[in-house]
Amino acid sequence: MDRTANAFWQGNLKEGKGTLDTQSGTLKSTPYSFKARFEDESGKSGTNPEELIAAAHAGCYAMQLSHFLAENGTPATELDAKAVVTLVPGTGITGSAITLVGKVPGIDAEKFKELAEKAKAECPVSKALGAIKVSLDAKLG
Repeated sequence: MDRTANAFWQGNLKEGKGTLDTQSGTLKSTPYSFKARFEDESGKSGTNPEELIAAAHAGCYAMQLSHFLAENGTPATELDAKAVVTLVPGTGITGSAITLVGKVPGIDAEKFKELAEKAKAECPVSKALGAIKVSLDAKLG
C-alpha cells in the first residue's frame, strides 16, 4: 500500500513558497513557506511539515488505540488525540507529544493506560518516528 503527496517549491528557502497536494485531495495546492514553518505560530499562513507529521501521528495513534480497546471488549465512544511535534531550528524535530482524553465505558484506568501505552508503541507512525522522543499523556474523561 503506497500513499503519495507532491510538494512544489519556487525560490529560495526564506522568500520562496510552495504548495502541497495529496493523493486523496485533502491537500490541494495547500500553501507552505518558511514563514508558515518558522515564524507564524498562528498557522494562518499555510501548513508545514511538522503540522502534517502531528496530524498523521494523532490520527494513527487514535486508530491504533481504538483497535486495542475494541479487542479488549471495551470500545471507545470517543478518543480525542492531539500530537505536538517540536522543531528546534538548527537541530531538527526533537519530539512528538501525544495527549489523549478517552471516553471508554467499562474500562478501569489501569487497563486504559496499558492499552494507551501499547498503542503508542505499536502505531505505525510512532514506529516511523523512532529517531525522536514520543511521549504520551492519556486519561479517561
